[in-house]
This record gives sequence, C-alpha cells and structure tokens, in this order.
Amino acid sequence: MFPAALLTFLLVFSITGSPVKAGNSSISIPLTSRVYFSNGTNNLLEHDRARVKALRDPRMRSRSSVNVPLIDDYRNYGHSLAVGIGNPPTTYNLLLDSGSANTWVRASKYVETGPSFCTGQPVGLTYASGSFFGTEWLDYVTVGPGLTVILQSIGVADETAGHRNYDGVIGIGPVALTVGSLRDLPTEPIQTITDSLFGQGAISENVLGIFFEPYTRPPSEVTGQITFGGTDPTKYNGNIEYAPTVNTGHSGKFWGVKSRITYNNREILRFTAGFVDSGATFIKIATDAYQKYQFLTGAVYDRAVKLLTIPEDKYDTLHNLDFHIGEARQFCQPAITPLAHHFVQQIYSLTPNAQIWPRSLNTMIGGKEDSIYLIVTNRGTYSGQEGCSDFSLGYVFMQRFYVAYDSTNSRVGFATTAFTDAVTN
Repeated sequence: MFPAALLTFLLVFSITGSPVKAGNSSISIPLTSRVYFSNGTNNLLEHDRARVKALRDPRMRSRSSVNVPLIDDYRNYGHSLAVGIGNPPTTYNLLLDSGSANTWVRASKYVETGPSFCTGQPVGLTYASGSFFGTEWLDYVTVGPGLTVILQSIGVADETAGHRNYDGVIGIGPVALTVGSLRDLPTEPIQTITDSLFGQGAISENVLGIFFEPYTRPPSEVTGQITFGGTDPTKYNGNIEYAPTVNTGHSGKFWGVKSRITYNNREILRFTAGFVDSGATFIKIATDAYQKYQFLTGAVYDRAVKLLTIPEDKYDTLHNLDFHIGEARQFCQPAITPLAHHFVQQIYSLTPNAQIWPRSLNTMIGGKEDSIYLIVTNRGTYSGQEGCSDFSLGYVFMQRFYVAYDSTNSRVGFATTAFTDAVTN
C-alpha cells in the first residue's frame, strides 16, 4: 500500500441529465465530474507509475501475478457510470476504464434476478490500483435507455482490492485485454459491453465518443459525456481525424497509436507507439524525451510535488507541445472496391496553458499557490525499450481533445473542442 499521507484525488463522473440522441442509433450520456481531495502530498504520479508498471507486465493479467502496489482506498480519480444489471435491473456505480475490458461487480452488491446465470468459470484480473477475482455470470446489462444487452459476461467478485468507492468496473478497452482473465479458458476473450451492444444491434457502429472539460477548482462540477454507437458533433469542432490503431507490441494491446512529439518544432521523441488512457492523469513520455522536454522548457524537478516546475517568466516563453499522430499512408482494396481508409498524420498541439497543472489546485497537490507545475511526466523507461510503450496520453490530454474509439475500423479519432486552446489553468 502507498502511505496513507499521500494525496488522494478523485474525479468522479455521474449521470446528471437525460441521455440525448447524437446521431443514428447512438446515445450520448451526460456526465458530471466532482473533484475530491484528502490531506497529504500527491499520489497522482504514484497511481500513474503503478499503472504503467502493470500495463507493461503481462504477468499482472492473471491470478498468479506478482503483487501490485495499491493506492489506499481508491484510485486517484475515476469516471463512473450508472449501469443497470439484471432484469429488473439493479443500478451499480461502475468505474469507466479504457485500459481494461472486463466488466465486474462486487458479490456483496450483486442482486441475482431471473435471467442471471452462473457459468461457474473462475474469472479475475489485476490492475495497477486493485484487482478482482470471482465467478463469471451471464446477465442483462443496461448502460442507457434502449442500450441493453443480454447474456453479457460479467465478473461477480467475492475478492477485490482497491476501487472502494465503486461497485465495480466497466472496461471499454479492446477485447484482447480480456484474454487470460478466465482461469480455465486462458486463451479465450470475453466479449466487451460495447462489442455486445454492436453485435446485438443496440448501436449501429462499434464506436465510443468521449468528451471531457478541464477541471478548475475543488469542489467542481464539470460536464463530460460518453457516446455509445457514434460521436456527438456538438462537442467538437470540424471533423474527427483518425489514426490507425497499433496492432503489434505493447501499445497494440490498448488503444494504441503512433506519434512523433516535438516541442517548439524540435523533436523530443521520434515516431513511435503509445496509447490513449483515460485511467491515468498525466501525459507520460519516455525518459530520454522527458529529459529533452525539461531542458528545452528550463524546468526544474520539484521533489516534494514530483512534477516539473517553471518560474513565471519561463511560462511566458513556453511553446506548444505537438503530437504528430497517425501515419501518412493509404489502405487500398482491389480496383473493384472503393478506398477503405485514408489516414493522414495530424498535429495536436498542447498550448502553454494546457501544459500546466491548474494553479487553483496547486495547494491540493502539496504545491505552492503561486507556483507553475507542468503535466508532462517521466514514464521511467527509455524510448525503444522492448515491451514498453513510449508515451501515454492521460486525462489532461483528453480534456483538450475529443476522442473516439472505433473498434470496427481499428482506429482512434481526435478532434479539437472549445477547450483545446482555452486558458483555464
């Protein structure tokens, strides 16, 4: 366990309004965030570091895995959905996680109904910040009006660690992440909620659209939204530009993309693979890229807060941090078939203000009220290291760009929003 004195930061999204149609056969669910702090310094980085370690270690995907350090009581932050399970449904507060794909609820909370069926299969998974082990059940699952699936595999967990503020987890990562979670069928995947919604005709596209607003000061209520079956054009500007997902290596297990990273037009990370992760707070880049970023910004490492810091005069000279995401190539079918997809590399720029921690929250992370802290952190491995991803884009990136996960076409999309260039920090 991490020391209890560490800061615990919890960002919870709950349904606060009526779901709205975003397009043909898609439903957008409005969300509200609340930021909670407990006394201490910070465990945001501790959570992210533990998550990086767990995501890159395949041994941490089964019951026989090594021990994982846990954050006391609950994850540093989370996005939760009210999900109905059973018929009639019981509502559960489930943590939304794009870095996993299993859905489970605590056995102490689970209410068995007529259609509920126990397969008897042992199921379990170890996360960076917790774990669950129990038995597989098949049941009705409802994530919104008209969005119900039947015979959905869920875990009913009689042994859990972490996630204490939630009734369980709903994983929205790629289905490959479920492989290994069934103890007696270790090579078999478990169909995800979104795959089931699409397969049973509840949604017309196997797509998730995610929108967040930047948080400002605690306690805050900031609107976010998840769209099942498509995207919501009212939440982003122009068109969504897509990049093909990475299908090999560590990043290929997740919502992985390739990107080159530059600061002030100077390359700090070559074209390489990483992934988008709503379950992490910060932007994490390989150690060599982090060192270049620190040198170019003139930042100094603050040992107390464990973030880079810069004085006010250097903030005035900060430049954009640019992510060159995607591959400039075409995927063509035979002449009788139209062009399938045309991917063009796009640049997504984090402005100087988007690169700093919200100053109104400085004291909540143990920092000084008038200091400036940067949200780019060290992944702890050098670029090109086997079995590792070279970057991950956490919540601070997703606050600035709309993100779409498209399973059918194996791609991740990005678009600017009203908050991309906003001065909120």
